[in-house]
Amino acid sequence: MNKNILKSGPQEFIEKKWNADSLSVLLKKPIFPDVSQKELAEQLEAKKKCRTKLPTWFKTPAIYYPKKLHIEQSSSEQTAAYKTELVSGKTLLDLTGGLGVDSFYFSKKISRVFHCEVNTDLSKIACYNFKVLGARNISCHSEDGMTFLQNSKDRFDWVYLDPSRRNEIKGKVFRLSDCMPDIPKYLDSIFDKSDTILLKTAPLLDIKQGMLELEYVKEVHVVGIKNEVKELLWVLEKDYSDPVVIKTINFTNGRVEAFNFLHSEEYFTQSTFGSTETYLYEPNAAILKSGGFKVVGERYGLKKLHLNSHLYTSSNLRDFPGRRFLITSCLGFSKKNLRDLPRKANITIRNFPETVSSLRKKAQIQDGGDIYLFFTTTMGEKKIILVCTKAGE
Repeated sequence: MNKNILKSGPQEFIEKKWNADSLSVLLKKPIFPDVSQKELAEQLEAKKKCRTKLPTWFKTPAIYYPKKLHIEQSSSEQTAAYKTELVSGKTLLDLTGGLGVDSFYFSKKISRVFHCEVNTDLSKIACYNFKVLGARNISCHSEDGMTFLQNSKDRFDWVYLDPSRRNEIKGKVFRLSDCMPDIPKYLDSIFDKSDTILLKTAPLLDIKQGMLELEYVKEVHVVGIKNEVKELLWVLEKDYSDPVVIKTINFTNGRVEAFNFLHSEEYFTQSTFGSTETYLYEPNAAILKSGGFKVVGERYGLKKLHLNSHLYTSSNLRDFPGRRFLITSCLGFSKKNLRDLPRKANITIRNFPETVSSLRKKAQIQDGGDIYLFFTTTMGEKKIILVCTKAGE
């Protein structure tokens, strides 16, 4: 951490030139004697990354930005704010602090937050930024979080972890035991110091796999923003043995789509199947990730087109946590019908043997417009094309 970056000259430059091309900054002669062009470029790149993901950091004067990789790996402010709704009490230990976005938001609700970060430089940056942001109730500890926990004599109301995947397991099946720290290995040690744990994992983790590896899972939160799953959040409570609650949430266009169900409920629910009616429904990405395919159809009184298609239909328009469409025509999948499709449309495939790109090429369809084409399969294993427009917008 080069504190010379915090001097008025470099700060004014960063504030005015945050959107400048970092390569052009790198190629210029040094502007400030104690700050290299590389350091300036890194500040600009990181600040630019914060504009939409971390607007509080972006707007606050005198923030020290880490390398952009740490921005990319951090929670967004929107997901960090959501996490504060899940915790309570007076003390929280963040074992994998990183840039500290989650710790900062926890500090708005929890009296004392402990931020552990093994990367010394990143720990210093986070600690400095906490003070600039006015978060005085966060104590920073530049050490491994598990070491801090095991050496601490205190108990905590909550322990929060955001483990990282080990580099050597890239491309392989994602398991919690492949992360640092190894959560299943240290779970008993963590429960010795806290009765409640909040665990964040990447969306890539299979929920069933996570439930097999973990004990005392109380809730799983599937968090999406604009129909893209960003995080899986696991609430663990010591000795919890009741059914696991799956909570899905999707923040999109000023609307919050929430859908909750018991994990066991999906297994005991029977889908109702049927042919296409007037309206088509596509669950949001959070529900699709949760695996609540049968329960969402049953809850909203919808018919499913196929066991594996995850598309639903009804004769009357229903409220629904996802996209809703008016079906204008239902066509069989054939070369003739491909030729007759609109020249511009949005394409979605569900349980269909071809890719979007191959269908665009075959049918010569440009992306965009107000027409939505769904290529899918019916219960009779018939391949169909549903031509739709948005409903109820």
